[in-house]
Amino acid sequence: MKKQQSSFIAMASTLKMVFMLLFSIFTISPVSCYKGVHHPLDPLSPKELTLVQTIVKKSYNPSSNNSISFHYVGLDEPEKPTVLSWLSKPSTETLIPRRALVFTRVNEQTHEIIVDLSKRIIVSDEVYKGPGYPLLTADEQVAAIQLPLTYGPFIESAKKRELNVSYAVCSTFTVGWYGGAERTKRVVKVQCYYNKDTVNLYLRPIEGIQIVVDLDKMEIVEYSDTFKIPVPKADGTDYRFSEQKPPFGPRINGAAIMQTKGPGFEIDGHTIRWVNWEFHLAFDVRVGPIISLASIYDPEKHTYRSVLYRGHISELFVPYMDPTEEYYYKTFFDCGEFGFGQNAASLVPLADCPNNAVFMDGYYAAHDGSTVKVPNAFCIFERHAGDIMWRHTELGIPNRVITEARPEVSLVVRMVATIGNYDHIIDWEFKPSGSIKAQVGLSGVLEVKSTTFTNVDQINEEVYGTLLGDNTIGLNHDHFLTYRLDLDIDGVANSFVKQNLVTKHVNDEVSPRKSYWAVVSETAKTESEAKIRSGMAPSDLIIVNPNKKTKPGNHHGYRLIPGTATHPLLLEDDYPQIRGAFTKYNVWVTPYNKSEVWAGGKYVDQSQGQDTLAVWTLRDRKIENEDIVLWHVLGYHHSPCQEDFPVMPTLNAGFELRPTNFFERNPVLKVLPPKPVRWPNCTAKP
Repeated sequence: MKKQQSSFIAMASTLKMVFMLLFSIFTISPVSCYKGVHHPLDPLSPKELTLVQTIVKKSYNPSSNNSISFHYVGLDEPEKPTVLSWLSKPSTETLIPRRALVFTRVNEQTHEIIVDLSKRIIVSDEVYKGPGYPLLTADEQVAAIQLPLTYGPFIESAKKRELNVSYAVCSTFTVGWYGGAERTKRVVKVQCYYNKDTVNLYLRPIEGIQIVVDLDKMEIVEYSDTFKIPVPKADGTDYRFSEQKPPFGPRINGAAIMQTKGPGFEIDGHTIRWVNWEFHLAFDVRVGPIISLASIYDPEKHTYRSVLYRGHISELFVPYMDPTEEYYYKTFFDCGEFGFGQNAASLVPLADCPNNAVFMDGYYAAHDGSTVKVPNAFCIFERHAGDIMWRHTELGIPNRVITEARPEVSLVVRMVATIGNYDHIIDWEFKPSGSIKAQVGLSGVLEVKSTTFTNVDQINEEVYGTLLGDNTIGLNHDHFLTYRLDLDIDGVANSFVKQNLVTKHVNDEVSPRKSYWAVVSETAKTESEAKIRSGMAPSDLIIVNPNKKTKPGNHHGYRLIPGTATHPLLLEDDYPQIRGAFTKYNVWVTPYNKSEVWAGGKYVDQSQGQDTLAVWTLRDRKIENEDIVLWHVLGYHHSPCQEDFPVMPTLNAGFELRPTNFFERNPVLKVLPPKPVRWPNCTAKP
């Protein structure tokens, strides 16, 4: 028996070594070129980011006292026809000029700059004088949260609460806009927490203290201490495994994917090829992952066919539902104010991504324009989840049982953005059937406020959330994710069709039936006709190419299978909702416009809703048989519960883009079944 056990242990050890070897191979970040030249949609490289810093700083006379900070540096996307023309015949002789879009603050003014990297010159430099400010930088937020720790009044406030200021940790919060004249200063509010005996600082807020910091001057400009509430206890708040005490939960069995020939996909620079898909992946400091030029190979037509020109999350609107003086301002726009890319977490192998994942780094410009590297910003992996691609068992033929089935496999691109207390797990999933699934998982820690209550029976006032434990209220809030999806279904000219499912009455006397449903199609001619609130009436939403048909005569198309039908509950004239008016509808369609990328506008911090998707569509432009962009809003109304405490199990929401009369038949009918894998017999005999 001991011999069998030792043999089993040796075999397990060998398998472990094999898995670790494979893992070490697959986690090497691939670096290559797109046929020897820059792909026109490649993100700015570290060298290009450094070049932008040099050109911009030089233009403002570094010997002077000019104060320059960099708030957005990204690719100035080339015009779409130019990109498509180049892609039809990539050549080093006809390179598309590389240009950068740069938002800076120079002497407390916002500048929007275009830099030509090829010529090393500034093409344009305009001062923005409207409402709102650019993305907050990580460096200035770090500087702001240090200020209270050496500020006399705060130190006194901590002593008054019998708190050791050395355990205080602070965080920045944007202030929003609540009517009246616009603020003339870039300010943030700073809230502090007490992290003694736990790292879960967000569950221990120090209440009653209001701090406002001027970011340009980097000083505290407002301070008040109005009331005291005990800080919630640290007991039971720490989520680290090393700090957990028995009884423990069940042990999770690990699993590993063995791919002895390496990954089933190819990475060429930022272009990824897998099975029948080809697409481009880029990193952006504001929106995180950008998927471009997604096309799928059609074996019957012997060519790649375009599906998605460019797709990404455009904005995440998170309004909290506490209207009190201490919390009313907490209505955040995470992409436009804080940046998904700027807050990208380095993914942890074997935890955030499986052992067969390949990792890619991301780069962005820091506050001073220097280059910041985010190691393992993306992971790409084949998902073998045990799902079924398609199957059928035929029992209708006498004396025969016929079963055919194919296992599902997909390719996943993942990034995680951790903005303050919340972690956002962003997935793009590609399937051989032609479907593209987008999903965001929410995890992390709830936003809470302290209270004197320890049991719901004590509550005698509005608390704006759920009592999760002693002295801890988890605040009600929303998450509204807006995706920008520039679909090019078999070409640029597309239309938006709403196929309404309508109940029909049977009027003849032949059928015993009284009713049935039928499809009644509507093609939206202008933007106003494409504004849709999901869940109001049964319908299929399809982007079609009205100029191309299948053999039976159906237009080539892709269907949007929407996410959760969540609608705003705030009043339309409430100030946060004015700024987040782009969440009013779950579906919007606009004509392609290179400048209309961010649903909340270019300058979101303290904006007044003057430059949003909702405003753009008031022009009611033509969208029939045009180059159009689909915008999809999905979300959650989050009423916290005790299972969300002290760290929240992942909550997922997403949508699917699914081919609809795009192919002549099932595109995965003829996929080759996988070869059977022989595993060693690890069963121990008695």
